[in-house]
Amino acid sequence: MTRQTFVIGTAGHVDHGKSTLVKALTGIDPDRLREEKEREMTIDLGFAWMTLPSGRRLSIVDVPGHERFIKNMLAGVGGFDAALFVVAADEGPMPQTREHLAIIDLLEIRHGVVALTKRDLVDDDWLELVQAEVEELLRGTTLEGVPIVPVAAVSGHGLAELVDAIDRVLDHVPPHASGGRPRLAIDRVFTMSGFGTIVTGTLRDGELEVGQEIEILPRGLRARVRGLQSHRRRVERALPGSRTAVNLSGVEVDEIERGDVLTVPGWLKPTLLLDARLRMVRDAPAPLEQNDEVDFFVGTSETLARVTLLDAERLEPGQSGWVQLRLQEPIVALRGDRFIIRRPSPSSTLGGGIIVDTAPRRHRRFRPEVIQALEALASGDPETILLQALEGDHILEWRELLQRAGLDESTAREVIQRVIAAGHVLVLDGGDGPLSPTTPLVRREGAERLSARLLELLEDYHARFPLRRGLPREMARSRLSLTQRAFDRLIHRLANTGQLVEEDEILRLPKHRIRLDAEQESRARAYEAALRREPFTPPAPADYGLDSELVQALADLGRVVRITEDVVFAPEAWETIQQRVLALIDAHGSVTLAQVRDELSTSRKYAQAILEYLDQRRITRRVGDARVRYA
Repeated sequence: MTRQTFVIGTAGHVDHGKSTLVKALTGIDPDRLREEKEREMTIDLGFAWMTLPSGRRLSIVDVPGHERFIKNMLAGVGGFDAALFVVAADEGPMPQTREHLAIIDLLEIRHGVVALTKRDLVDDDWLELVQAEVEELLRGTTLEGVPIVPVAAVSGHGLAELVDAIDRVLDHVPPHASGGRPRLAIDRVFTMSGFGTIVTGTLRDGELEVGQEIEILPRGLRARVRGLQSHRRRVERALPGSRTAVNLSGVEVDEIERGDVLTVPGWLKPTLLLDARLRMVRDAPAPLEQNDEVDFFVGTSETLARVTLLDAERLEPGQSGWVQLRLQEPIVALRGDRFIIRRPSPSSTLGGGIIVDTAPRRHRRFRPEVIQALEALASGDPETILLQALEGDHILEWRELLQRAGLDESTAREVIQRVIAAGHVLVLDGGDGPLSPTTPLVRREGAERLSARLLELLEDYHARFPLRRGLPREMARSRLSLTQRAFDRLIHRLANTGQLVEEDEILRLPKHRIRLDAEQESRARAYEAALRREPFTPPAPADYGLDSELVQALADLGRVVRITEDVVFAPEAWETIQQRVLALIDAHGSVTLAQVRDELSTSRKYAQAILEYLDQRRITRRVGDARVRYA
């Protein structure tokens, strides 16, 4: 179905008549703040709407033109389908004209119309000169060749021609994807009596429905859609590409702010690190140096960032390069989102570009393999993008891979099934059903490297500690630097294929067994004989030359029962102890330490160790100074 909802946004210098033009086109004054009306200057984003002759519904976002409010302008421009670029005919291009054009060009907004406002204030010769100047200004930018329409908002001259030009331009705007993963970058938050919390923004990538559960990121808040409006009309479903107001239940207005993202739960994650292709504007006031601090803008969000230049010593005005951005605060973005960077002080636009990875590792500079991987991600080929997102030893869940790849789900699902069938990607849980959000995926070579590293760890551990059962599970996970979930999936695969054995929290190779040498065996037998001679007051291991490692080996082999570091019993003695303690409890309802001591003719030290071990094993439990059966 052809999309019928579009968003166009104004751009241009202060006092060039943007808001007046919007009001003349729509009958709606986009200046909603009292201060804006008093000062006759747009300060924040304004909104209006109209229906075009074709029947298309058009949302208009009016942005401030003054340089002091450029950050507010940037909060609105990211959702534009097309630009309504405004230049006053009596003044021609001015500083903010040029900066706004640079931003539109960096964001690659490729559709638009130029409105030469205040046409009634100039003669034809002057108008012709200004039009030529504007055409020259647009040359080499994304707006080169767009229609230029002279208008006079007060008299209405040229308004019909401007509306027709906008309608024709929208014929060439590609439809918005509706992939079931809606994102609404919030540009306004307010409350209304009887309704509660309301947020607005331009909806992308999917639909929203009344009653739907949503998540506010990066805050991680959960809420529900209580109601939806578009152009002040109630709707049950909001379509991608539309200006949308969302009435939320379950969240307070002071918990949300401009820059947050409303989406469906479970697929999008905030990030503090981004890889990107950056282009400097031609008239940037200074080059970009390694580790420079910049203001970073994406969607409606803004934060400070440090820049790592990956393939250049510095970026001069007009140059491009690969960068890694280290953000001061978490933001939400996808591969393919476009961004702007500005110098914090004195404030000015430096450049912008496209995000290629939202969950990268920290990169070292001037590494050819890093640049090669980034260029592959930027290529746009879905298979290359998916495989690159899984590059290295990453184990990603399907929902994580979708976010990193930035592809629509139907395309990504088709491609991943193909590369799984070809053996390039493995499903670690061994399932052959449809992909779920938590399905673990890994490149075949990545799985092989991780498996080899783990098996080498086990081989080395067995060689260094032959008397131990195996490597503690958490130690192995830490050495591989894997998340708990990813590690669990790797162990599951290796255990199922018989490459390792998992026993409790211990991992070992199938061939590994605890084996004592002749000298260790001799000392062990002598100690076992001593334990049988004194079953309830056993000697300490050190008395017979046994170190902790050998005692634990005997315990793991079942030849002794070790209840503390220095208190060890023969297995048959321990069985008798346990039976006699429980018999006392059954006879008296409970048992005290003194009763156990007397029953076994042992010392307080051993009686206390016995009862604490029984508590630890959940055979008994303490009630005051006595013990009862655990169950």
